[in-house]
Amino acid sequence: MKKLHIICGLLFLGMSANAQHIHTQSDSIHRIEAVKVIAETKKKIETDMKMAVSVDEFLASSDNISFIKRGAYAWEPLLNNMSTERSTITIDGMHVFGACTDKMDPVTSYVESNNLSAIDITSGQEGSMHGATVAGSIDLKRKSTPFGLDRKWHGGYQTGFETNNKQFFNLGNLSYSDDKFVADGSIAFRKAGNYFDGNSDEVNHSQYNKFNTSLGLAYKTSPLASVRVDAIYDRAKDVGFPALPMDLWLSRAIITSAAYKQLFEEGILRAWDTKLYFNAVEHYMDDTKRPENLVHMDMPGWSTTYGLVSTANLKRGDYSAEIQLNVYDNLSIAEMTMYPQDRSKKTMFAYTWPWVTTRFAGLSMNNAWDISEMGRLNFGGSLGWNYNYSKYVEFNWIFYPGAPQEKSRALPALHTSYQLNIDQFDFSLGAGYGHRAPSVSEGYGYYIYNSFDRYDYIGNPDLKNEISYELNASAGFNNEKMTIEAKVNYFHIQNYIVGRILSLGSPMNYQSVGVKGYTSLDHAKLFNTTINAKYDFLQHLHWKGMVTYARATDHKNGNLPFIRPLTYQTSLHFMHKKFSIQTSLHGDLAQDNFSPEYGEDHTPAYKIWNVAADYSFSFRNYKAALQVGAENLFNEYYSTYADWGNIPRMGRNVFTSLKIEF
Repeated sequence: MKKLHIICGLLFLGMSANAQHIHTQSDSIHRIEAVKVIAETKKKIETDMKMAVSVDEFLASSDNISFIKRGAYAWEPLLNNMSTERSTITIDGMHVFGACTDKMDPVTSYVESNNLSAIDITSGQEGSMHGATVAGSIDLKRKSTPFGLDRKWHGGYQTGFETNNKQFFNLGNLSYSDDKFVADGSIAFRKAGNYFDGNSDEVNHSQYNKFNTSLGLAYKTSPLASVRVDAIYDRAKDVGFPALPMDLWLSRAIITSAAYKQLFEEGILRAWDTKLYFNAVEHYMDDTKRPENLVHMDMPGWSTTYGLVSTANLKRGDYSAEIQLNVYDNLSIAEMTMYPQDRSKKTMFAYTWPWVTTRFAGLSMNNAWDISEMGRLNFGGSLGWNYNYSKYVEFNWIFYPGAPQEKSRALPALHTSYQLNIDQFDFSLGAGYGHRAPSVSEGYGYYIYNSFDRYDYIGNPDLKNEISYELNASAGFNNEKMTIEAKVNYFHIQNYIVGRILSLGSPMNYQSVGVKGYTSLDHAKLFNTTINAKYDFLQHLHWKGMVTYARATDHKNGNLPFIRPLTYQTSLHFMHKKFSIQTSLHGDLAQDNFSPEYGEDHTPAYKIWNVAADYSFSFRNYKAALQVGAENLFNEYYSTYADWGNIPRMGRNVFTSLKIEF
């Protein structure tokens, strides 16, 4: 028993070295498998096809995440086919908010794959643990080396090159561990030029340059307690967005935290983890490299957040629970300055985010009760308080006279599910109910230009809460050779927030065709379904396949935008000794259920073939792997439903990567 306590303590204090897999329960959690504490250095986040992936590429391998792409960098993740306003994206439970009104800096753009150990993707109201949500939550888990490893030093280095956009990258990690002290460090650098589409035409303004580094220090204050401080610094420069009329000059973020963890050997309380955090983001968009623009515009933005996350884990017999207190204060500021070719002749200034303060406090609880050897009941909920204050509310008064300068909202959430395991079959059935508050842009945005439908958007402080009613179910079968699982969810969302044309006001951007104000539809309906399957033909020959489909309509049965059509993926993976080869085919059917009202048009079907081979070897005390592969092998020209302004995707891309670990 004492030995078990020690192992559990090490797992909580350091998170054991482990290897990634895709969790198959209905909540679609991507996490790292727990293995023995004395295991080798944990495997990096990667996909079946690629060892060196960006965070975006890794998330794209999930069956319930798609992306809006405005270029080759900082894709906007859509969970359950819903925009980022409807999901909660955190780093180790910490809230980080982007500083770009055009959503060109999602939280996922401020981390790198080599400073993460796992990504938890939780669907619907089961994701309300980290705050009010409709679509669910994405929590990016940072690496944390356990105390007391046999080898004190671990590290790795990865480098590679991609031919299409001449991307060169270097990723490095180093960690130290003894009985009382742990240090984790990482550094990453990526630089890419413009990419070329399937017609071998250069896609201008698609370059990027990114630097990221992180440091974590932990000290064991007692056998069952530790303190830890962490910091991430991220900088992106000269980032082009071919789908937008402007680019990114500079983006910087500092993300810091200090945490205390305490384990308990006896009683119902098993672990308590409290974290204080601070992060600051600055983002500078401009169009100085777009000489075709008649009027130039600068759009800087700043976001500053202070917060507290405190989590308690309970367990007694067949019952376990997690209780979390979540508190944060965020200030979002964004400006817009217009001027002709001569910068000294400023023609207009406005706050597009007029110094908006958001304060949130929420208490959440998830419970699990093993009511039999075959069945488990999960249930929980949260209650949140959301407060907004706009320093310069007069911008909103132009369109909404008398709109309140401050607003408080109650945000309740409930969820429950039942999981049943009968021999080789797994079933689940669940439901959820929850509220979310309008985002800063939806509530207080002022002339935020949307280049997709070419309208300027105005926020409305009086918007009602979105209210989500959710049903979900899954069924699966697995044996030694085969695994198959089907998942489905349905959302009925009242007061669904969209932009509608305003009769008053004229566009401020010369490229705009009008002005839209955020308003609420009576309701919207979203349906998602996925089938995943795996089959082992031989011990070293494996097949995987996936099919997803989504449908979403408003209260008048009109199509909602950015909803994934039927998507498929199939792959084969063969391994022999130190050599392996993978090949995959994926694509979308035509997007026929598009929405012209929101700027969408028909996108044709496409299919993309990828192939990769890698070889693993050892020398001295080092382990190494070399990989060579090709994406879009047949150089197909295509654009998907989620490519902003129908920008074409990358053509054939040959990539190579070398990874060394010790």
